[in-house]
Amino acid sequence: MKIAITNVGTLFTGVFDKPIDRESDTLVIESGIVTAVGSRDQLAGHISEADQVIDANGMTVAPGLIDSHCHVVIGDYTPRQKTVDFLESYVHGGVTSVVSASEVHAPGRPHDRHAVKALAVAAYHCYAHFHPAGMKVHAGSVILEPSLTEDDFRELAEIGIRLAKFGFGDYADPMDGEPQVRWAKQHGMVVMSHCGGASIPGSQPILARHLMHLRPHVLGHINGGPTSLPDEDVDTLVTRTDMALQIVQAGNLRSALRIVNLARETGNLHRVIIGTDTPTGTGVMPLGMLKTIVELSSLADFEPEVVWSFATGNNAAAYRLHAGVLEPGYPADLVVIDAPWGSVARDARSAIARGDIPGIAAVVIDGQLHTLRSRNTPPSVREVHIQHRRAAA
Repeated sequence: MKIAITNVGTLFTGVFDKPIDRESDTLVIESGIVTAVGSRDQLAGHISEADQVIDANGMTVAPGLIDSHCHVVIGDYTPRQKTVDFLESYVHGGVTSVVSASEVHAPGRPHDRHAVKALAVAAYHCYAHFHPAGMKVHAGSVILEPSLTEDDFRELAEIGIRLAKFGFGDYADPMDGEPQVRWAKQHGMVVMSHCGGASIPGSQPILARHLMHLRPHVLGHINGGPTSLPDEDVDTLVTRTDMALQIVQAGNLRSALRIVNLARETGNLHRVIIGTDTPTGTGVMPLGMLKTIVELSSLADFEPEVVWSFATGNNAAAYRLHAGVLEPGYPADLVVIDAPWGSVARDARSAIARGDIPGIAAVVIDGQLHTLRSRNTPPSVREVHIQHRRAAA
């Protein structure tokens, strides 16, 4: 099926170095992949051949959000909040992909090495076949335990496990997790570590001195999950390491603003990524990603398209995902957003800049339209118009 999205008012690219495309107003999608981005005149032939034309009506088109810190378990259910269909609801918040920060909330979560591996493998395979409202769930994040051996990581990697999480294992001292972190990295896994104070019973604070020793890829909720690191620890991690700096909605807002401002001052914004760290005790937050984008843009005076890239292209780079940007060759995962009803803003970009949650007019995943008019955001001022020219083959 060939789809054309036309009449785009503003195009966010998701690319940190070039977050906005001021020359393009049209995208072409074939078999779920973006195949062309340009002006209507340049792509007129593709538009005339399209099976479906989505008129964005002058609104903003942006990559779908990637929640880089989501605690999935099995199915579209969270035991932590006893809530069903939360992932489907996150799609209505513009989230087209989530990355598991470990299935740590599984009731009766085991610590035995065989069961720890089994939990990760089961989640990985289940979500490979389950896409709530079209969402892509990158699940199966093995929880690092002192009993795991290098052979265990080799076995997991061969199965396809590519995520690991440090912070909830039975370690007497966080420093003792270095062998498991190192083995996970050697076998191609992206390793996230808990940062800050203890978040659940059985966990413990993990500070800069631990993180400098462990050297994970991602500093999970560096602004607190929910308790933040000391300011001097944040300064060390921002200025003396190259690890990804994950800002989460369930963390400390003061710390988040301090981190992004320091990252800007020191040329480290390419390391900033965004997640929600939900569902947790903070709750289920369908608009968690949008809320963080709005807060960072309006309170720290960032251009909205730059912050959007933290939540899309930067996330994809940190987790080695072929996603998060609107360029030819990438999956057509995108949202159409606008100023919300009642805002003085004229479009999504100015709404975000002044602190308003934008209205979502459409969500597209793999080239398929999964929702119009979000049930969670305020309604968008404008609507998309869809023209079906012929049935898909």
